[in-house]
Amino acid sequence: MKISVFATAALTLALLTACAPTAPAPAPSAEATEASCAAHGGVIQRGGKLRRPTCVTPYADAGKVCADKAQCQGACILEGNIEAAGPVTGQCQATSVQFGCYAKVVAGKATVTICVD
Repeated sequence: MKISVFATAALTLALLTACAPTAPAPAPSAEATEASCAAHGGVIQRGGKLRRPTCVTPYADAGKVCADKAQCQGACILEGNIEAAGPVTGQCQATSVQFGCYAKVVAGKATVTICVD
């Protein structure tokens, strides 16, 4: 089967155009991000190792004893490096951002401990 030079060129151009990078969407302005965060009851704070600005929203049930996420606005967690094998209870996380080492509590059992910086 012969393909014309024109058809080959058109196909090559179409393939190259499909692979061309697109410009990234512009980042929202700091004022817009802060306003959006405040509208949800949060404040912009720098956190983690990279100190990136993040919207941190406090949870009303922070510290409440729990056995599953269904009982909390955020996650049900055990803080620290946990190796619990049996039934456990945790606490509802304080804010929408959780740094440090913790295990989530699901159906009364601790998951594997993770550390978030």
